[in-house]
Amino acid sequence: MLPSTITVIEAREAGAPDVLQTASRPMPEPGEGEVLIEVHAAGVNRPDVLQRKGLYPPPKGASDLLGLEVAGRIVGTGQGATRFKAGDEVCALVNGGGYAEYAVAPEATTLIKPKALSFTEAAALPETVFTVWHNVFERGGLKAGDWLLVHGGSSGIGTTAIQMAVLRGAKVIVTAGTDEKCHACEELGATKAINYKTEDFVEVVKQVTERHGADVILDMVGGDYVQKDIYAAATEGTIVQIAFLQGSKVELDLMRLMMRRLTLTGSTLRAQSDKAKAVMAKTIEAEIWPLVEDGTLAPIMDSTFDLADAAKAHERIDNPHHIGKIVLTVERG
Repeated sequence: MLPSTITVIEAREAGAPDVLQTASRPMPEPGEGEVLIEVHAAGVNRPDVLQRKGLYPPPKGASDLLGLEVAGRIVGTGQGATRFKAGDEVCALVNGGGYAEYAVAPEATTLIKPKALSFTEAAALPETVFTVWHNVFERGGLKAGDWLLVHGGSSGIGTTAIQMAVLRGAKVIVTAGTDEKCHACEELGATKAINYKTEDFVEVVKQVTERHGADVILDMVGGDYVQKDIYAAATEGTIVQIAFLQGSKVELDLMRLMMRRLTLTGSTLRAQSDKAKAVMAKTIEAEIWPLVEDGTLAPIMDSTFDLADAAKAHERIDNPHHIGKIVLTVERG
């Protein structure tokens, strides 16, 4: 029998990690086309940090709780949700509410947990894999033989992008802030990792690609990187913006964008419709999940924290020295 109330993590106000505190809420109920998941682990992502700071409000109808990816067991289904049954082990992309003992997820963005992975590892996959797949391969059009430049190469998104791109035959260059992070990225398969504190990434990209430039650039930094991306991009290349750690308001000289026939695009995942994310899920299940199942693709784990220690997990993700994914775990008897 399921409990009537559950433990969740609430952001009592916008601010630093210490605004995250445990609270009690009623057990969520799955609606039409939704499943109820007994959460064993929940991923911590940069959008969670932005929401905690009051900079990324949840879309209409979504839970106000942080948490965009979970792994656990199915314990209930809503009307029309027929793919899974009670006890199935899954991981899911959710629209919020992941920082909790139980969470509701759209059935269409819920995937069978790869047998090779623990719940903790599986919880590190959905948000990053969906983000990379959509932005690098769908929007960016990366194909075998192309050069991909990833800013923030040692992040959860970055480490996933390196692996997925290399496995699909592309060549990867990344930027990172320490020699340790650069080494970790090259160990994952990056052709070149650039320490942006000591090197000019535009010049290094030109050297490594023999003046060709990057065919696709995945940028989560923004600020003055956007203009530099334009100079680092190959003719008819694509720059995909997914975050703005250095700010979204920039002054640009777009002449080179026009002369080199570049595409500057971007997206957010959470705001897209369940229907759009369902299409992504089907493709990911067919194209990427077999690589996870056979161990070829695996999440790079930085650290884990108990659900009640969500504030400490956010302190860790705010720390520039972390490498890979940070995950919250729920103790189960």
